[in-house]
Amino acid sequence: MKKVLLVIMIMVLSAVSYAEGRVEKILENKKIRVGTTGDYKPFTYYNGKEYEGYDIEVAKYIASEIGVEVEFVSTTWKNLITDLEKNKFDIAMGGITRRTNRKLKAEISRPYLVFGKCPIVRKADEKKYKSLEDIDKPGVKVGVNIGGTNEKFAEKNIKSAKIIKYEKNLDVPMAVLKGEVDVMISETPEAIHYANEYKELASPMTENPMTKSQLGYLIPKGEYDMLNLINFILDEMELKGIMDELKAKEIR
Repeated sequence: MKKVLLVIMIMVLSAVSYAEGRVEKILENKKIRVGTTGDYKPFTYYNGKEYEGYDIEVAKYIASEIGVEVEFVSTTWKNLITDLEKNKFDIAMGGITRRTNRKLKAEISRPYLVFGKCPIVRKADEKKYKSLEDIDKPGVKVGVNIGGTNEKFAEKNIKSAKIIKYEKNLDVPMAVLKGEVDVMISETPEAIHYANEYKELASPMTENPMTKSQLGYLIPKGEYDMLNLINFILDEMELKGIMDELKAKEIR
């Protein structure tokens, strides 16, 4: 009988422990940890002192809504899911594409932006690269960052051009500027940003991208209370026009 009672007590304690989800822990600690790469303008960028960008502002808004502080944790595209699984942060933010392989390992928030793959090229080559066929030719050097969806897209679709990989996403547009590569595989918001920031660069396919995808935020697998909270706040941001204000300010 004592053994039966002990088993029941263990089960009850386990259930109570399990019931304390991530949201409760965030509220107890008065802090939400946000994992971000800091290398993907205009969504996340570490300027040497602090993080800035659209998703950084969203993270700060989420923290203020639930009454906690925000702590930004550095990660990489290659280790994004692994670091999330290791509990290095509570949520991953910063221009993250909603993909099936990510959904298998993490929860993904509702989408907040539709975008597509497109090139960043030198202004002088703007008319030269208007399709995937124009890019995938012998002699063309294509730059991508390691571990992200740009690398996966290039590996799947680039057969004739040479793929050159960079550890940091920020290094790839600079490589285009320097002539190290001819094309960077990018995404519409990033391509528009760099074309506006550098007069020597162009984004020739933003109106007709090679793919269509959506951006979202990653939450540890099974943390449905956290997922519901984030989705609720995003819905409220959209309803109040806060998303549009941030997009007008940060994504340009």
